[in-house]
Amino acid sequence: MSKKWQISVPGSTANLGPGFDSIGLGLSLYLKLDITLQDTWEIIHLDNNGPSEFEIEDHLLYVIAKRIADQYGKKLPACRVEMASELPLARGLGSSAAAIVAGIELANQVCDLKLTIQDKLNLSSQIEGHPDNATASVLGGLTISSMDENGVVDTLHINDIEASFVVYIPDVELKTSESRSVLPESFDRSYAVRASANANMLAASLMAKDFVRVGRYMESDFFHEPFRSKLIPQYTEIHAAAKAAGAYGTALSGAGPTLISIIPSAIADDFVVAMNTQFPEHHIILTKADEEGIQVAFA
Repeated sequence: MSKKWQISVPGSTANLGPGFDSIGLGLSLYLKLDITLQDTWEIIHLDNNGPSEFEIEDHLLYVIAKRIADQYGKKLPACRVEMASELPLARGLGSSAAAIVAGIELANQVCDLKLTIQDKLNLSSQIEGHPDNATASVLGGLTISSMDENGVVDTLHINDIEASFVVYIPDVELKTSESRSVLPESFDRSYAVRASANANMLAASLMAKDFVRVGRYMESDFFHEPFRSKLIPQYTEIHAAAKAAGAYGTALSGAGPTLISIIPSAIADDFVVAMNTQFPEHHIILTKADEEGIQVAFA
């Protein structure tokens, strides 16, 4: 077995409006690990997208890898891990799900667990608590998923998303726990029926690759965006400007505070220029759907 590995995990966006906790999309923004077996544990962040000070035993990557190794009755060997991430923390781009998926894959490789794709889907979704970001990071592409009471995930996976995506990242963090705290505990039946119908139409439009409809239903969420929007910098202004510049639609990326637009690829460059001009306080990134999911190379 090789003693050096390179693991790449895509970040993700979740929900896309009404696809609450079930629809995810892998993005071409990555968490990358270089792993070498050695005598003691060492985790090195090669950028600012990680804690500046931490104990190894408290680091999410280590916690997940050890948990998985223990679950399969293996001893997790000491590693030197160099991490590079294009995913800012607590911004709604799946940084925690990517770290969970990476930790599972680290244990899978260094402990030779021989996990299946289904194992990885189940384990990552169980730890994350819902399957949207986790499945998108495992598989890439678009995922529409459910998880049953036993933690078994069922996923429809769609690749070749023929559109581009623009993310608007504000210079503020928003913890998922805080974003969930503003959500209602229950909905009236008629309200829930409308919300569910819009989620169904979003999923069907994504599968049909009818991006005009995708955009319409991305902007027709009743489950979470009406309640979270007040937490999001320039939520209304970005929606309006993106639509005027030719976006199909705009929605919260996960729990926020990042927003994401789906746009025709043909207008991508002009669209980004327009958004940068209007929202200079946001970090605006043009990206595509990742189509590979987890990738492992042996150095």
